[in-house]
Amino acid sequence: MTHSDLARHIVAVCRDLYEKGFVTATDGNVSTRLPNGNILATPTSVNKGRVHENDLVEVTLDGVPVGAGRAPSMELGMHLFVYRERPDVRAVVHAHPPYATGFATARIPLDQPLFPEVIFGLGAIPLAEFAAPSTPEMAASIAPFVKSSNAILLMNHGVVTYGRDLDDAYFKMEKVEHAAHIVFVARTLGGEKTLTAEQVQKLKSVFNQQRME
Repeated sequence: MTHSDLARHIVAVCRDLYEKGFVTATDGNVSTRLPNGNILATPTSVNKGRVHENDLVEVTLDGVPVGAGRAPSMELGMHLFVYRERPDVRAVVHAHPPYATGFATARIPLDQPLFPEVIFGLGAIPLAEFAAPSTPEMAASIAPFVKSSNAILLMNHGVVTYGRDLDDAYFKMEKVEHAAHIVFVARTLGGEKTLTAEQVQKLKSVFNQQRME
């Protein structure tokens, strides 16, 4: 995709986040790798439901702004850390979806094998230790999980997801929130019941067989 295509895509993801209530006011941030290796990201202090393509900020992988314009999101450092640690990642989304952020605030990870869509779509969703937003500690807090997970709960803060493109990163955010909502409902009905190791292995066998066909 071209720079312009990716800019339009970021704006579309921001609108989706805002319309679904995953972010409010100027919360959250979205970024993607550009063909030239730099990062295109949302700026600081802009409502995601109103952001425009010309608001977006280009920076190097070291966070140096390219050209004049708005200041990048203060949480961009976390995005850049993910890109440096995961060359396969091409997009990062950070938001505050209510149910998932509720679990992050209750300090409960979503790391149990509960249903196939999460097992294969996300895997375990760990809980990173608390780090003050916009500080270098945010990157340090996710460091233990960033190479093995594609979605992380941020203690008392929110969620970060990342993937092969903007849609993949955004859909992972939707899956995290959906999983958190289901677990919340299950707990009102007596508590969630995890799949056994045998059931998980059976699912993996079926999944692997389908991929081979």
